[in-house]
Amino acid sequence: MTRRMPPLALLRTFEVAARHLSFKQAAAELHVTPAAVSQQIRSLETELGVLLFERLTRAVRLSARGEAMLPKVRDGLAQLADAVELACTPAAAELLNVTAPPSWASHWLLPRLPDFYARHPGIEVRLASSSETVDPAGGSAALAALARAPGELAVVFGTGRHPGWRVDALLTPDYLPVCAPGLASSERPLDVPADVCRHLLIHDDTLSHAGNDAWGWQRWLQAAGLDRQARGPGRHFSNAVLAIEAALAGQGIALAARPIVAGHLACGALLAPFPLAIPSPYTYCLVGRRQAAERPAVAAFRQWLIEASHPDT
Repeated sequence: MTRRMPPLALLRTFEVAARHLSFKQAAAELHVTPAAVSQQIRSLETELGVLLFERLTRAVRLSARGEAMLPKVRDGLAQLADAVELACTPAAAELLNVTAPPSWASHWLLPRLPDFYARHPGIEVRLASSSETVDPAGGSAALAALARAPGELAVVFGTGRHPGWRVDALLTPDYLPVCAPGLASSERPLDVPADVCRHLLIHDDTLSHAGNDAWGWQRWLQAAGLDRQARGPGRHFSNAVLAIEAALAGQGIALAARPIVAGHLACGALLAPFPLAIPSPYTYCLVGRRQAAERPAVAAFRQWLIEASHPDT
């Protein structure tokens, strides 16, 4: 028996209208008029014989049937998009879009990408960095962007809890003080942990909770047995890339993720004056649509990234 299937264009209009809960905003995305969106929704409701939206005075909301239908329609459209992408991507160079936190992308992933290309010469990774992927609140901003781009992957630094998505934990970094070698040998040496308070402390504001400094330097000072309020003057930066660059320039001491600065420590551009490190409350996770996991490029990159994140396992 042939299953009932309305026109794909009507289902696409339904998904966009349901996502915005606005015929006007859906019309803008689809480049049609609000009246056209309204007509297509009515056509779909007539085709199915059910009410999908409740029309209010100045808004619309999904009916119970509409809410039940939306996840399946969204997943179906995503699978169709994946199928089209598979068909249109040249076999000689399959393209994989990956978005990641700026510091992780530049300091951790970039130096390792040549190894991936050597293992998988037929896959091209288009890497982008975005502050949206640094989201301690739960990755909502990053996942909203990912929902608009089926088949892509994102590395999200946050809680690791993303219901409805395929999530692979990569690494949970620990943080330790780092500075330029010249700073440690200055007239204000760094012999004991309390000496950090005599220097300018560089703050990466992505470590903060809701705009305050509940985590970061205060937590490290506490772990060192020091008064959390005894710290010296500070300088704030909006992300880890800027904080690390400031430390490399000798402007102060940064509290940095060990995996992110490992290369700088190995070559001597930075040094860690004290071994004390504190574990991060957040983790780096690879996040993507469950349906996209069947793509060969996604599977290859996922396996390689997990192995690179856990080299000793």
